[in-house]
Amino acid sequence: MKKGLLISFEGTDGCGKSTQIRLLSEYLKKSNREVVISREPGGCKVGEKIRNILLNAENVEISPMCELFLYEAARAQHMAQVIEPALNEGKIVILDRFIDSTFAYQGYGRQLGEECVDIFNKYAINHRYPDITLMLTLKADDAFKRKGGNDTKDRMEMAGDDFFKRVDEGLKRASEKYADRIIKVNVEGTCEETHKKICTLIDNLLEK
Repeated sequence: MKKGLLISFEGTDGCGKSTQIRLLSEYLKKSNREVVISREPGGCKVGEKIRNILLNAENVEISPMCELFLYEAARAQHMAQVIEPALNEGKIVILDRFIDSTFAYQGYGRQLGEECVDIFNKYAINHRYPDITLMLTLKADDAFKRKGGNDTKDRMEMAGDDFFKRVDEGLKRASEKYADRIIKVNVEGTCEETHKKICTLIDNLLEK
């Protein structure tokens, strides 16, 4: 296998990212693959502290550009401290959200634009893009039901319906713009059916 493999999972809340990440990790470990699971924002001590700032519902005064800088700062530390070292050791890194969430949430949701977000993403990841991004797709109503309806809202979840409509538009745009690495995975079937689809995609990638 080539040096390391970077897999990112994207999709709206309630689409089952956490479950599919866990199942994929278990599957890969059965084949004696070394796997590192992490999340964004977060993944390391500094990143988790920034995550707390970003999601704290009391921090409503954070501006869109400040928000972007905080996400990218957390990402840069995450890359340096966790992701790049693991990849250099030949491990498979699986991320719960990555640059495409920033593209959608800040580029479209906060209306900072594609060009702005692409530039900061590029430098924060030190030009190391995912080998594959699995974009889990599910109808909004179904995602809401799977999530269990409304819960305690963090700062991002308080942004409103118009914001999340723009986020959905951003995710669709990302899947078109970066079609060379983003693969849409419909998750309307059972958890096991989705898992099999994902395993097939990753097995094909590992065989190259």
